[in-house]
Amino acid sequence: MIYVIASVCLLTGWLCVNGITRYGFRQITQMRLHRYPNEHLHEYLLRTGIFTKEKYDSMSPREVKTTSRDGLLLNGQIFEPYPDSQWWAIIVHGYTMSLRASLQFASMFEEKGFNLLLIDQRRHGKSQGSYTTYGFHEKYDVEAWVNWLLEHFGRDIRIALHGQSLGGGTVLEYLSMADPAVKFAISDCAYSDLKELIRHHITRLARLPAFPFMSLLNRRLHMRAGFRLEEVSPIKSVMRCRQPVLFIHGAADRYVPTFMSRHMYDAKPGAKQLVLIPGARHAASYQTEPKRYKEAVQTFIDENMAESPVMAPALAPSLAIPQAEG
Repeated sequence: MIYVIASVCLLTGWLCVNGITRYGFRQITQMRLHRYPNEHLHEYLLRTGIFTKEKYDSMSPREVKTTSRDGLLLNGQIFEPYPDSQWWAIIVHGYTMSLRASLQFASMFEEKGFNLLLIDQRRHGKSQGSYTTYGFHEKYDVEAWVNWLLEHFGRDIRIALHGQSLGGGTVLEYLSMADPAVKFAISDCAYSDLKELIRHHITRLARLPAFPFMSLLNRRLHMRAGFRLEEVSPIKSVMRCRQPVLFIHGAADRYVPTFMSRHMYDAKPGAKQLVLIPGARHAASYQTEPKRYKEAVQTFIDENMAESPVMAPALAPSLAIPQAEG
């Protein structure tokens, strides 16, 4: 009887651990995506008042595609208000979102004479993909988009990167292999190391023991999604990159702890800035203090455009874009 009870307890324990591991895997790589109304992007922009029809048309919006190195079709949206400008900004959204979430940052660059490329990360929006890999594959997707811009607009263009949360991690992972055309980057609430982030989520947020869940989850990630936690570490990339980086993080962020941006700032050689937004939770720095956020970003843009001068474009009337939904 004792053996039967022990066996039942062991089986129950194994099923519980296995179920938690499966749930964790889905949350990390396949969380349900944020769905927008079933409408074209330009209809959404016009409906929400982000652009007037005249302004939207003047920016020559168009949907563009490229292919990842592992054969996925990736989706993006081009805004070209300054056809003569050599400055481009690639804006990369966070987990479960799409390029629409990046619209909240668009005016910060548009007002400085940038053309814009907003991208759907793999598995998000209209891009293909089964798993989110936190920069393991996504950094090569950014590389594909940088190459697409260079191919279509010339090798003399200059590129800035902006990424929020997952997008920030993706951008930082890319910096260690960035094309010379990429001049600077802005990282908003990015994680410094995926293994440490997942440990934080398991032990601090879920209040579970690191063992056995870390090792079991890592094994499942490798078997199903093709990467391991220790293979994603933006702080290691930051230590090797030479592009100036502005780190922005909410001081009240518990989802991606604020200290992660502090550690990356400390580890990065060369030009860098760190802005902490008091009271801001995860991915809410701009919503919490929009004026300070915008001033920090545009001051950083001005400083780094001065370091890489090009012929200034004739600026269109300034556009104030409100926060995008989501």
